[in-house]
Amino acid sequence: MRIIKGHEFGGERPLYCEKDLRLENVVIHAGESALKETARIEALNCRFEGKYPLWCCDGFTVRDSILTVGARAGIWYSRNGLMEDCIIDAPKTFRECDGMTLRRVIIDSAAETFWSCRGGLLEDVRAERADYIFMHCSDFKISNFHLQGNYSFQWSRNIEISNSILDTKDAFWECENVTVRDSRISGEFLGWHSRGLRLIRCHIGGSQPLCYASGLYLEDCTFDSDADLALEYSDVEATILGHVRSIKNPRSGSIKVGSVAELILDSNIKAPASCKVETGYGE
Repeated sequence: MRIIKGHEFGGERPLYCEKDLRLENVVIHAGESALKETARIEALNCRFEGKYPLWCCDGFTVRDSILTVGARAGIWYSRNGLMEDCIIDAPKTFRECDGMTLRRVIIDSAAETFWSCRGGLLEDVRAERADYIFMHCSDFKISNFHLQGNYSFQWSRNIEISNSILDTKDAFWECENVTVRDSRISGEFLGWHSRGLRLIRCHIGGSQPLCYASGLYLEDCTFDSDADLALEYSDVEATILGHVRSIKNPRSGSIKVGSVAELILDSNIKAPASCKVETGYGE
């Protein structure tokens, strides 16, 4: 493996098509596509300032490094990447990627990040300003994830999330086969039009959660005081601990809840209108 230490690069494609390359304390200045069409790249204590630094890269490891604001759209069409103890300050990182693993990564400007990516692992990751993160993604396992940003995980499928804090409006719309465990989810209009969404021991906040859902499953979840008009037109099997402000027109299934201030079953309920609601659960 060729090793480059302490150098600075800039301009257009300075390391184009390199293979088996290790970078240590290297700075990539303004320019484009520094490591495009590369393979088996290692970067340690590096700084990426130019656009599109890791496009079409087959196998890379980046540790203790930073992608600055200028490194926007940083990692697209790449495979088998590992990032550990890094900071990403640029938006639109990770598009059409396969096999990305992130550990102890902070993404300070995560808007439109992780689009159409497949097969990933995230551990101890924080994403801020993360509107439209994880659009059309599949087969991810995520733990200890702190998310602040709206419209997350829309049209995603086969996702597992645990021990996380998700501050996100309009999350999990049109998602399929998503499971969230032991997490806190706050934000309006959670999980609308989802299919096979499973929430296990989660705390749910925000108005009108979990409406128009099919195959919805809740196990021993709790609801915040602002979570009103829940479960409208949903097919649901749920056990809910504690109090719920209001439940409106669930379509079918079964809901067992500690207590509910208002159960709305009106003329607008949709067939088969067969959902059974029982109070006193967990008492």
